Amino acid sequence: MPTPTRRDVFKLLAASAGAAVAPAALGATAAPPAAACGQLLQWGRGVEGQRTADLGNGTYRNPIVAGDRPDPTILKDGDDYSMTFSSFFSYPGIVLWHSTDLVNWTPIGPALRQQLGTIWALDLCKHDGRYFIYIPANPDDRGWSIFVIWADDIRGPWSAPIDLKIAGCIDPGHVVGEDSARYLFVNGIRKIRLRADGLATDGPLEPAYAPWRYPDDWVVENFAPEGPKLNWHNGWLYLVTAVGGTAGPVTGHMVIAARSRSVHGPWEHCPHNPLVRTQSPQEPWWSRGHATLVEGPRGDWWMVYHGYENGFRTLGRQTLLEPIEWTADGWFRATGGDLSRPLRTPARTATGSANMATGFALSDDFSTDKLGTQWSLHAPKPGEQARIQRGDRVLTLACTGTSPADSAPLTCGVPDRAYAAEVTLELVGNAEGGILLFYNHKAFVGIGFTADTMKTYEYSEELVWARAPNTQRHIRLRLTNDQQVVTYHYSFDEGRNWLRHPTRMEVSGMHHNVFGGFLSLQLGIYAAQEGSVVLRDFRYRALG
Repeated sequence: MPTPTRRDVFKLLAASAGAAVAPAALGATAAPPAAACGQLLQWGRGVEGQRTADLGNGTYRNPIVAGDRPDPTILKDGDDYSMTFSSFFSYPGIVLWHSTDLVNWTPIGPALRQQLGTIWALDLCKHDGRYFIYIPANPDDRGWSIFVIWADDIRGPWSAPIDLKIAGCIDPGHVVGEDSARYLFVNGIRKIRLRADGLATDGPLEPAYAPWRYPDDWVVENFAPEGPKLNWHNGWLYLVTAVGGTAGPVTGHMVIAARSRSVHGPWEHCPHNPLVRTQSPQEPWWSRGHATLVEGPRGDWWMVYHGYENGFRTLGRQTLLEPIEWTADGWFRATGGDLSRPLRTPARTATGSANMATGFALSDDFSTDKLGTQWSLHAPKPGEQARIQRGDRVLTLACTGTSPADSAPLTCGVPDRAYAAEVTLELVGNAEGGILLFYNHKAFVGIGFTADTMKTYEYSEELVWARAPNTQRHIRLRLTNDQQVVTYHYSFDEGRNWLRHPTRMEVSGMHHNVFGGFLSLQLGIYAAQEGSVVLRDFRYRALG
């Protein structure tokens, strides 16, 4: 018999600790979270206590869209702005967001329902009155290509995806050249001409620009030129791109620029490169990069990009907004400085947009027949959307797989450092159901129930030693993530009395630098084995 390890001893102690009664309600006041960099940062508070960027006094504090909103692509369309992000394995995917002031954003809805595998950095553009989204995807891991969907209204309906057959490429950036032809720039900073309708290519892929290189002694992940975005301004075509690697060391990712009089070059490096870069781990935002320039409501200019929040890589890459200024030599500089400080809002009025709607509720009483924008299935197989049925204030999730490790969970991204979520589950047939914090199928934690067993999952494995008997099919669950320490509670009487699960888990390491994939830690509800799990009254609340 093998000798017990120290870890085994701690497991046995935890298993014997028993469950403690915990009557506190979901909305109970919690201690405010400690801020990164040794200071307590204050945000606005919106629906469900979610943090919001607008401080209500003509200033805002980043992020402008909290949670996992990486690789932002933004479109100015008259007085309106639309933005979307990489959606990876989440379906429905490519959720579009709307704003009129660049700070307060609300979701419109998903543009993609057909499964294409993982979805990376997109480009949203408008040409001749029609909207286009150029999509890098890897269907069934067969290899990367660029797809396109289009719509005559930003709210849809959107077309089915068309494969442009640009093999092995990611990160498209659309531009109309001085020759009136349409082009896509892609990673490696190459370009390919498009047909006039934008729905097919019209020439070979060719090199476009050899990016500026940083000093060799800088601590970066790799060179990796990616995310080219292009804007015409005062007769110059500006190319903004990222180098240094998307994750890895916090000082790696950065924003650089070049300009040319022609889409065909020659290109001139910006003398101010890099325009944006995290200089040290003490800064509030790490790995800043993948920027797009956009004109603000007052005619000034801004830069939208992503970054990891200091100490909270689990939230994914969040969307940041920084002002820029055009200089006398026709170049530009980022002027935001310390992004832990409030910055002036881009809004037309001096007081900002304090009364403007922003964000959206994650809570769901399942009273409509439509799947809420907050929900998606992670890496579903073709046809798996049919697993979801709504009606009569319930959502029924049909079972698939044997556990969270091989079942596509229903997931919900989170914007806050600390939060609690509750849901009532009813087990039908031989179902297993539960609540998770889910990164991917190899990285998740949570608790689940069958008709006779309570199960515990820690870092994607069931803790068999922690199994406990269960006789209930109707269970209310609560998951609390407070500063990356996860606590579970369960109730058999709709939350009047709560039992605390004896095991707590620390999840700060569940992010890309450990597990890959560029994802985030999301709330998840799973239904495995046979039968179905009926969901009622999902509630979310930010803490602190």
